[in-house]
Amino acid sequence: MEDGHEIAMVVSQPDRKRGRGSALVPSPVKAAALELGLPVTDRVDDVLGLGAELGVVVAFGKLIRPHVLAELPMVNVHFSLLPRWRGAAPVERAILAGDPQTGVCIMGLEEGLDTGPVYQCAEVAIDDDVTLDEVRSQLVTIGVEMLVGLLREGLPADPAPQEGEATYASKVAPDEHRLDWSRPGAYLSRVVRLGQAWTTFRGKRLKVLRAIPVLGEGGLAPGEIHARTLTVGTGEGGLRLLVVQPEGKAQQAVADWANGARLKPGERCT
Repeated sequence: MEDGHEIAMVVSQPDRKRGRGSALVPSPVKAAALELGLPVTDRVDDVLGLGAELGVVVAFGKLIRPHVLAELPMVNVHFSLLPRWRGAAPVERAILAGDPQTGVCIMGLEEGLDTGPVYQCAEVAIDDDVTLDEVRSQLVTIGVEMLVGLLREGLPADPAPQEGEATYASKVAPDEHRLDWSRPGAYLSRVVRLGQAWTTFRGKRLKVLRAIPVLGEGGLAPGEIHARTLTVGTGEGGLRLLVVQPEGKAQQAVADWANGARLKPGERCT
């Protein structure tokens, strides 16, 4: 690293099949490490015997076993304000819950799921229109700066125990990206901000890439499309579509999609 630290090994997830075809593709972390000429493995136990002083974990997705932690102390760069949203998808769950802020914490790693003491935290606001990718990018930048600063100064000897009610951030299941028009428009706009939101129209999948919640859409049934405003009725208020992607086509402004589809009165997304 530029700050004078030597990286002895990078542990990443195994190569997986991604996209079309059957070829195995390395994770972005592994690809970057190989480009830098760093040794890479997908076995955590390979760090044993390296003589390293500290391990740094970021969104690894697996618990580190006690026999590894006994030899190599580790810190975790976790993207939430612990103990809120321990687990695999903290940023996604914070957005879906409508949290006004999230953050990043540097914590000591224990065998439990994100239960370790905290060295330092920083808050980040979650604006009403910010996307998952935008929040995550902010957190990465802040987390890297915090980590480098702590390593430069030395980790405090007395990290603070986590205080408050713990909540858990399970992975977002594929069906959670489907827009359930019986839910409030404000909630559905948060689903859209995660990316991968979709519905069906005329029996085909329609991705919703940008949308905003609106109030006062009386008279629209859940899923019903207002042909002029291109607002879809929801369980509370409505969701005004802005950018969509029809199945097999490129993304487009919703007005262009509606003109091509020649919407009829009363048509619905389901």
